[in-house]
Amino acid sequence: MLETRRLNSKDKVIITASLTGAVTTKKDNPNLPTQPEEICESALRCYEAGAAVVHIHVRDEQDNASMRFDIFEKTVDLIKKTGCPVLLNLTSSGGQGFSWEERIKPFQVLKPELASFDAGTMNWLNKVVFMNEPEFLEQCGKAMIEAKVKPEVELFDVGMLTTSEYYLKKGILEAPAHFQLCLGAAGGMGATTDNLLHLVNKLPEKCTWSAFGIGKGANEILLAALALGGNVRVGLEDNVYFNAGDLAKSNEQFVARAKRVAEEFGRKAATPEEAKQILGLA
Repeated sequence: MLETRRLNSKDKVIITASLTGAVTTKKDNPNLPTQPEEICESALRCYEAGAAVVHIHVRDEQDNASMRFDIFEKTVDLIKKTGCPVLLNLTSSGGQGFSWEERIKPFQVLKPELASFDAGTMNWLNKVVFMNEPEFLEQCGKAMIEAKVKPEVELFDVGMLTTSEYYLKKGILEAPAHFQLCLGAAGGMGATTDNLLHLVNKLPEKCTWSAFGIGKGANEILLAALALGGNVRVGLEDNVYFNAGDLAKSNEQFVARAKRVAEEFGRKAATPEEAKQILGLA
């Protein structure tokens, strides 16, 4: 039987902070960072709290979901000018109605260490269709290879894993792949330990993986992922509440808890340089 951790480190855990997202608003939680200066500040504090990676979405001046290149450029520039070594993971799916070019240009030009690759189309939150057409995925994967940006392959269900395996065979994705197991989004698999284990057991032998839960199953997925040897993602993009009925104060509050819990499992938070080694980026 394969080890559930696959190529993940036995002693280190990569904590990714998902800072903003495309759906959550300041009405949901006023502590959500939405503008470049706020996102930069949150990224720095998450790094100080133990995050090796920050996952970045941007918003326009009215806090609406955006894929505007100038806003990505400003946000990335602000973070880099601080000298903070945190690894950057830019979204390629910042909301509805964006062109393929708008979705690809930020990672293609800014060349972060990672960028999200959503491996399939789904009914998002039971409201809209989250479009990731085969032709777009091929174009996106090829652009990531050319830009030397590692795809973070986001899986919301088992079908997306099958799609990812197809692209690995075709050379659109390169092995060893890095998977983000996204559980709890309406329209995808629920945030349960059973679902997490089902996905993990089907992952390729040579890969790294991380997981997160949305909503009431968030803490369950955090604990289960750590127990299975996975990396973890936490933050206000995925959950506005720290615990039931308790609005989160910041992204770094989530990071600090993940680091503390990981240490209880005998695993320390990976530094950005250690995360590079684990992900094959060094």
